[in-house]
Amino acid sequence: GCADGLQRYRHHYVDPFASVLETYSSVPAAVVLEPDSLPNLATNADDPKCGSGATQAAIEAGVPYAIQTLKAACADCAIYLDAAHGGWLGWENNLDDFVARVAGFGVLDALRGFATNVANYQPLGELCPEGLDCIDVDDAARQHACCADPCDSLGQWNRANNELNYARMLVDAVAAATGADARVIIDTGRNGVADERADCSNWCNIRGAGVGQLPTHATANASFIDAYFWLKTPGESDGCTQTLPDPSDAWKANGTCPRFDTGCASPDSLGALDGEPFAPEAGAWFDYQIKQLAQYAVFASGAGDADDGGAAPVSEPTALPTAEPTR
Repeated sequence: GCADGLQRYRHHYVDPFASVLETYSSVPAAVVLEPDSLPNLATNADDPKCGSGATQAAIEAGVPYAIQTLKAACADCAIYLDAAHGGWLGWENNLDDFVARVAGFGVLDALRGFATNVANYQPLGELCPEGLDCIDVDDAARQHACCADPCDSLGQWNRANNELNYARMLVDAVAAATGADARVIIDTGRNGVADERADCSNWCNIRGAGVGQLPTHATANASFIDAYFWLKTPGESDGCTQTLPDPSDAWKANGTCPRFDTGCASPDSLGALDGEPFAPEAGAWFDYQIKQLAQYAVFASGAGDADDGGAAPVSEPTALPTAEPTR
């Protein structure tokens, strides 16, 4: 039950982690707390798996406990709470709901800010100049590079057409609701290619994706974006195809993946086309995928901010050798 799960979360997961931070509290550290269920509470409250009273109670008790315990163990640690990505929370009602829930935890003063795009593929893009709204502008102004919209977010009334614009929306929403000065870090481990998906709602082992911006604190706007990081390890599978690549494990009946999600059979997912290798379970090493991520890597976005003096990228875009990955 959720009550038992909450106790395990507190005392078998959070507490041991905090004890390590306390032991090495003199070492500067950043902690990314990624309870992916927080965005689900904002957008999927009608789903019994995400929005049940027991689930909400466990999250509303567990997440503040984690933040407070980690901060107590390491006062100088920078803690960033997961805030999904612009393709999920970029709609104003979703973002406002998320911010209200986080504010209700009463622990904003213990957070440095938020981590976005963790384990996802949303493009970094270019940060719009202050005041430029890519929806409420004329056609000429919409030609600004910051309005590039590979996922057609703007056409769906979502102003978070890239992660930089989403970062600004997020910190502005937090400031408006609470007065807090939040910072953001962005996962760029797999978003080097902006338009590799036919449907940006697809999230599993995306074909044609490339590693993105190298980890750096030289961001488009250092006043609210602390760094770009590779938070999900590039090359770790997002999830399995229905058939596993190695059916030899006896407990996996007939080689069928027990944790198969239909999202991993999307047309954009590796393993969906004839001739592609099957994908292993989530978190397992996917050799075919890492070779594609390297093949299509773009290590610098070139993104800057016209009105805030954004930092220059750390390197020119880089393409690695294009040898075809082998099965």
